Amino acid sequence: MAAKDKFFYPKKTLKIRGKVVELSEPWVMGIINLTPDSFYDGGRLASEKLILEKAKTYVNQGAQILDLGAYSTRPHAKVVSEDEEADRLLSPIQKIRNAFPDVVISVDTFRSGIAQVAVDQGADMINDVSGCADEKMVQTIAALGVHYVLMHSRGNLETMQTLTEYDNLLLDILKFIESQIRKFNLAGHNDIIVDPGIGFAKTIGQNYEILKNLEYFKALKHPLLVGVSRKSFIYKTLGITSGEALNGTTVLNSVALLKGASILRVHDVKEAREAVELIKRLNC
Repeated sequence: MAAKDKFFYPKKTLKIRGKVVELSEPWVMGIINLTPDSFYDGGRLASEKLILEKAKTYVNQGAQILDLGAYSTRPHAKVVSEDEEADRLLSPIQKIRNAFPDVVISVDTFRSGIAQVAVDQGADMINDVSGCADEKMVQTIAALGVHYVLMHSRGNLETMQTLTEYDNLLLDILKFIESQIRKFNLAGHNDIIVDPGIGFAKTIGQNYEILKNLEYFKALKHPLLVGVSRKSFIYKTLGITSGEALNGTTVLNSVALLKGASILRVHDVKEAREAVELIKRLNC
C-alpha cells in the first residue's frame, strides 16, 4: 500500500448538481437539527435566523456538507407527520441554498416523499437512517439522481434497540448494505454513501466493534460516512452527559479517520476539521 493511501480510502467522487467533486480527503458534515426533541441540541434552532447563523458558523468552520433533519431519529422519538416534516424543512433549505450556494445540502429523512420535495427545493443529498425502509425510496432517488446515504439499521425508532442480536455483526451489516445497494444498481443508480449505523440497533459493545473494524467495509467500494457525535455509547462509557462528550467524540472521530472514514457527521465542525487536518499530517 502506498504511503498516501495508508489511512484514507482510495479517492472517491461525489456528483453534486451535475458536477463531479473529488473526495480526495475526508469531509465534514455539520448537523442542523430542525427538531425540538433531538437528543443533544433539539430546540436550539427555533427561528430561521438561528438556523442561518448555525449554517454560517459551520460553513466558516469548514463543513462541506450541512445535514438538515426535521424528524428526530433518537430512540422513542415523537412521531412527526410528513406535512410537519416538510414544513420544518423547506424554507430552511431554500434560505441556506441562497445564502451558501456552494455548500452541499443533505436532508436527513427516511420518507421518499420528503426526499422528493427536499431535492426540488435545492437539497443535494438524502441521508436515510432507515436503510431504505420506504419501498418507494429506490425509484425516487434513482429518478432524482442525487447521492444517497444508505445506513444500516433494524426495526423502527421504537424497536431498534431491541433488535441487537446478530449471527455475525460485521458480516450481517455488510450483507444488508450489499443487498440494498443492489436494489439501487438495478434501478440504474450507484451514487451511494455507506453508513454502518453506529448507535442504531447496536449495543455499546457492538458500536466499538464496528469502529475497531471499520476497514471491513472497504469491500463495499463506496465512500464511508461515520456518525458518532456525542452519542450515548460515548457518554455512557465515560459516565458523563452528551454535553460533556466532545472530547470522546473527537477521539473516536480520529479513530474513524485512521480507519478510512470519508465523511464525519458531527455537531462540532471546528473540532472535526482539526482532527482531519492533524490526521492528514500522518498521511504524508
